[in-house]
Amino acid sequence: MARVSVATVSALINGTATVSPELSQRIEQAIRDIGYKRNAIARSLKMGTTRTIGLTVPHITNPFFTDVVSVIQQAFDRAGYAVMLCCTDEDLNTQDDQIRLLLDRMVDGLIVARVGDGAILKRIVDDANVPVVLIDRVCEGVDTDAVVLDNHRAVFDAISYLIDLGHRRIGYISGSFDISPLHDRMTGYREALQAAGLPVENELVRFGNFHEVDGYNATMQLLSLHDRPSAIFSANNPMVIGTMKAIRDIGLSCPEDISVACFDDFPWSDVFQPQLTTVAQPVKAIGEQAANLLLDRLAGNRDAPPRKLTLKGRLMIRNSCRPLSAPLGAIAQSVSA
Repeated sequence: MARVSVATVSALINGTATVSPELSQRIEQAIRDIGYKRNAIARSLKMGTTRTIGLTVPHITNPFFTDVVSVIQQAFDRAGYAVMLCCTDEDLNTQDDQIRLLLDRMVDGLIVARVGDGAILKRIVDDANVPVVLIDRVCEGVDTDAVVLDNHRAVFDAISYLIDLGHRRIGYISGSFDISPLHDRMTGYREALQAAGLPVENELVRFGNFHEVDGYNATMQLLSLHDRPSAIFSANNPMVIGTMKAIRDIGLSCPEDISVACFDDFPWSDVFQPQLTTVAQPVKAIGEQAANLLLDRLAGNRDAPPRKLTLKGRLMIRNSCRPLSAPLGAIAQSVSA
């Protein structure tokens, strides 16, 4: 219909060569007249690439992962890639099924925030024949690029801050130990107590599965102790919402009766009453670094040794933590200062 060669149509559609205005107009008119659309599947088979990235995260409702996904999507959009997102909900079988599904869809690469045992993931990665980048959670024995946080130091600093405020019994609500960040965070908690000469008391440690209800139940257990903690640290932000609800439901107040801090900053943490003290992760840097590592592999740098980037968290001090030796009115003054 346009009375030009296939090569000329290809040059215009793919932008691989300059096409004169007259021919461009004829081709574009023909495209409109016949309703032509490119067949992405056929193109992928011919080119050997789908320009698609697979991304799996444990919780899409967790603000941390939501923000990381947004940064990654934007980075690949700029590079001309689409992103296929899967949520595993912390289920190992779901994760394995979703990764296989993504590979069946011939994604060019994978970014994975893993869950569960790494043995199956290692086998999948070894057989995938596409570059893989791990985010947030490393996997023992999986030799691939990774972007993680120094979780140990971040929690060590947060617990040390609570100790400096005069707290001696600090409750800790953790997630599952089978993922590296939670293991490292627990180590930071224990070592901060030990560095201050305080005992590590098992009754002050409770476990959940990263959901609000887990934080609620764990907090109720801590507050029911005969000698209840004066402060609680939650290992992620959905669980801290449960913590705040439990404190309210039991008739206590934060920070008057109990101080609260948590891992992961989130958009409304500074509009809570009280404003929540949190450990903020460098979300933008995590997403961008993960995208850059994968794009570098896709550009041809496949044989370089695996790279692990470890970033630092930041303690955001607000007024949900009370100095035990200070009057209540001093809290707002110390935060504003």
